[in-house]
Amino acid sequence: MRILIANRGEIARRVIRTAKRLGHETVAVYAEPDTGAPFTAEADRAELIGPATLAESYLSTERLLTAAATTGANAVHPGYGFLSENADFAHAVLKAGLIWIGPNPEVIATMGSKIEARRLAAEANVPIIPGYSDSQNPAHLTSAAERIGYPVLVKAAAGGGGKGIRIAPTPAHFANALTEAITEAERSFGDGRVIVERYITRPRHVEVQVVGDKHGTVIELGTRECSVQRRYQKLLEEAPAPNLPESTETGLRKAAIRLAGSIGYDSTGTVEFVVDDETGDYFFLEMNTRLQVEHPVTEEITGLDLVELQLRAATSLPLGVGDITFSGHAIEARINAEDAAAGFVPQTGTVTVLSLPVSARWDAAIEVGTPITPPYPPRIAQLIVPGANRDVTISKLAAALDGLLIGGVVTNGGFHRWLIDRAEFRAGHITTRFLDEADLPNDYGTEEAAAIAAFSPAGPGPWAGGDRRFTPHQSHRVASVRSLNGDIHDVVPVPGPSVDGVVNMRGQSHTFERLTRSSRWAPTSSGAHGSANAVVAPFPAVVADVHVEAGQAVDGSDPVVVIEAMKMLHTLTAGGPGMVADVRVAPGDQVETNQILVTFEEEDPVREEANA
Repeated sequence: MRILIANRGEIARRVIRTAKRLGHETVAVYAEPDTGAPFTAEADRAELIGPATLAESYLSTERLLTAAATTGANAVHPGYGFLSENADFAHAVLKAGLIWIGPNPEVIATMGSKIEARRLAAEANVPIIPGYSDSQNPAHLTSAAERIGYPVLVKAAAGGGGKGIRIAPTPAHFANALTEAITEAERSFGDGRVIVERYITRPRHVEVQVVGDKHGTVIELGTRECSVQRRYQKLLEEAPAPNLPESTETGLRKAAIRLAGSIGYDSTGTVEFVVDDETGDYFFLEMNTRLQVEHPVTEEITGLDLVELQLRAATSLPLGVGDITFSGHAIEARINAEDAAAGFVPQTGTVTVLSLPVSARWDAAIEVGTPITPPYPPRIAQLIVPGANRDVTISKLAAALDGLLIGGVVTNGGFHRWLIDRAEFRAGHITTRFLDEADLPNDYGTEEAAAIAAFSPAGPGPWAGGDRRFTPHQSHRVASVRSLNGDIHDVVPVPGPSVDGVVNMRGQSHTFERLTRSSRWAPTSSGAHGSANAVVAPFPAVVADVHVEAGQAVDGSDPVVVIEAMKMLHTLTAGGPGMVADVRVAPGDQVETNQILVTFEEEDPVREEANA
C-alpha cells in the first residue's frame, strides 16, 4: 500500500515506523508551519496541503484527497485528532476508491453521538450512568437534573476531547452550566445537544483497548488508567489500571467486548468508563473509534503493534494475534509545551537542545530545530516506560524524567516529576478531580535553580571558559526566576544531565544564558501580562469571539475577548471599569503571549478628581 497519513507530528512518525517495517510506502501531508518537520522527512513523499489555518489544511477533506490523488496513495490513515472520528471524511475516502484505515463510517457516526452510544451500551447490557437526553427543552433538562440528584454533569452529546462539559454542584448552578455547555458544544461540534448525568464525586477514568477485524473477531487488550487529567485532557496514562477490584477489572473488559461485538467493530478503538473509586462500580462513558494517544502503554504490556493490527483489519486480513500474554506495567507521560507553573498555558519556541534518557520509549514530534507554534496542540511527545511491575515502572519513569533535556521551549516535565512522587499517585487512587483539588506548586524546579548559585570552576563543560557569569532561568519564565531578588548568579554544574547550558532539575529543564557586558545590567521585565489599560493574551491562542467595540463602556467583570487554546475556550474580562479605546483583533486571529488585544482610554486625572 501507499498510505497517506492525514495527520502530523508524533502520530505521523508512529504510523510511518510501522508502515516501513511492513513494506508499505508513506505519504506525509503538511501545512506551511510544518515545512521541514521531522515527520515530513521520514515519509517516502511529502505534500504541502495549505496554510496554518486548520480548515485550509489538516481539516480540509478536499485538499487531503487531492494530495492522495497527486501522490498516488491508495490508503488513508487518519491518526488521532483532526478528522480521525469524522464519519463524513471516512465516507469521502471510501467514495474516492481508497482504503480507509479505521472503522466503518457508520460506526464512527453512531458512536460519535453520546446519546446513541448510551442507547447501544444499554442494549449491550453495559452499565450506564443515570442520565437524561430525551428532550433538549431547558425545563425538561432542569427537571431531569432534580430527579437525578445533584451534583450533575452537563455534557455535549457530540464530539469529545473534554469540550462542552460543565459540572453543576447545586440547582443554583444548573442554568449557567447548561448555557455554557450548549454554547461550547455548538461552537466545537455544530451540535448543541447535551446529556444530563449523575456526577460521581470520586471518578476514575479507566478504558479498555479493543480491536476488531472484518471477519467478526473482536478482542480486548486490557485496561488503561487515564485519570490524571486537567480540563478533561489526559496528561499521564498507565496499563494496566492499578488497584481495581477483580470483579471491576473483569466486568470492564467483558463489557467492552460486548459493546464492540454488538456493533461489529472492525478496527482499533477504546471503550471508556467512569469507575467509582469508593465502590468499584463502573459506567460506560463513551467509545473512541480511533487509535488513542496512550496506545503505547498497551503495546508495551502485550508486545503487539496496534498500528499493524489497524492495517491488517483495514485490508480485510484476520488479526491473527493468537493467545495474548500480558506482562509487567507501563506508564506514559505526555510531554507538552506548556507552563505548568502558570496554569498549564501553552508555550512557543524552538527546540535548541534535545537529550533523551536511556531505557525509555520516545514517541515525539520534535528534534533539535523544531519550532513549536500555534494553532497546533501543545503535545510534542510521549515518554513511555515499561517495567516488571508498577513500583519498578514508577522508579524508571522518575529516572527517565530526570534524564530528559529539552531546551528552548518550556515543557511539563517538572510537573510529571512532581506528580509521580504524590502519595495518591503512588497508591494508585488518583481521580479525575485530583489536579483540581491538589495543592499544586507555583513553580517546578525554581528552588533547585536558585540553589546552584556558586562560583564556576574552570575546565570542560557548558559553564567553563571565558567570563563565567551566567543568569539562570527556566526557559519558559525568565522573569519569574529573575525575580528571585533579581540577582545575577555565578553558577556551577549540578548533579544531573546538562547539555549546552540546559540542566535538568527534578524533571524540569532550565536554560542558563551567558551574559554579555550590556545585558548583565540590563533592566528585566516584571513578567506582567500588560498594563492596566489593556487586555493581553496570557498565552498563544486563536481568537474565538470579541464582545466589545471601540467606545463601549465596560465593567471589571465584563467579557472582552474569548480565546481558544488547549482545545478549550477562555474568557478574558476587562479587569476594571473603563471605556474601550481600540480593538486590535478579530475572530480567527492567532495571537501570541502578551499580545495586546484590547486597549482602554487613559483615565483623565482631572475628571477623576472631579468625580471623587
